[in-house]
Amino acid sequence: MSQKILLQFDVDSQPSSFDSVVAVDAGVDHLFRYDNVEASGVESLVHGAMFTRGGDDLANTAIFVGGTDVRAAEELFAAVQNAFFGPVRVSVMLDASGCNTTAAAAVASLTKHISLPEATCVVLGGTGPVGRRVAHMAARQGADVILTSRSLERAEEACGEITSGLGKSVKGEPRLEAAAPETPEAKMRLLGRADAIIACGAAGVELLASDELNALEGLRVAIDLNAVPPAGIGGVDSFDKAKRLREDDESSPLVYGPIGVGGLKMRTHKAAIAKLFEANDTVLDADEIYDLTLDGLSI
Repeated sequence: MSQKILLQFDVDSQPSSFDSVVAVDAGVDHLFRYDNVEASGVESLVHGAMFTRGGDDLANTAIFVGGTDVRAAEELFAAVQNAFFGPVRVSVMLDASGCNTTAAAAVASLTKHISLPEATCVVLGGTGPVGRRVAHMAARQGADVILTSRSLERAEEACGEITSGLGKSVKGEPRLEAAAPETPEAKMRLLGRADAIIACGAAGVELLASDELNALEGLRVAIDLNAVPPAGIGGVDSFDKAKRLREDDESSPLVYGPIGVGGLKMRTHKAAIAKLFEANDTVLDADEIYDLTLDGLSI
């Protein structure tokens, strides 16, 4: 049997060392890393991966698309698929800046504690790449999703794009609401509707203060995905995992920090890399990676 080869296409000047380490730990035999890969110039790289092997051996070559510029990586991901010739293709995965695996782990963690079709989820910092995917995944599972931003226009644009992208995969009618509360009072009224809050803002930006979090009596779960101090949600520690916000109060929300979610994210990332080598036509984007995460919740 041919050895497993993964081509890592990164849009940055240095391919992600994180993604490289995970690939090796996931069982890749050979990792070929490419930097500054652009959609306009990727065709020859893809053809080199496709035409050197044939038949069942095609399943032992795969492509991973990453980098910090998620928009550029999305364009590259599409260009890779456009370079295939029908059944002559290899499997491909998108996880730029961990956008898919992080979002999938966060939303899957919610399902341990709440029924998404009966829940309202507020996504703080929802217009970024992780926030958009969190909103997409939660809405696809039937949740009411309120996507927040400092700009109502950007929030509305994101909601429109997410709704269009859901297609027929959503359970029921997608229910997304854009919000950009302008006052502390408006912010708290909005958050008071939440069963769950997921903070997906920029690194080092506090989106919800500790006293605000403690004032939300109906909140059931809060997840902070910001790994860079200060925390995105005040009072939530990086290592928190399904921990009561107030240890002596069973009615207080369960909280997760970025490392608390990180264990499931890492298992998902490794499982997704392994999945690439099961066939030569696997495509792993947000929906596929979320479904894979749910399958691995008990791992």
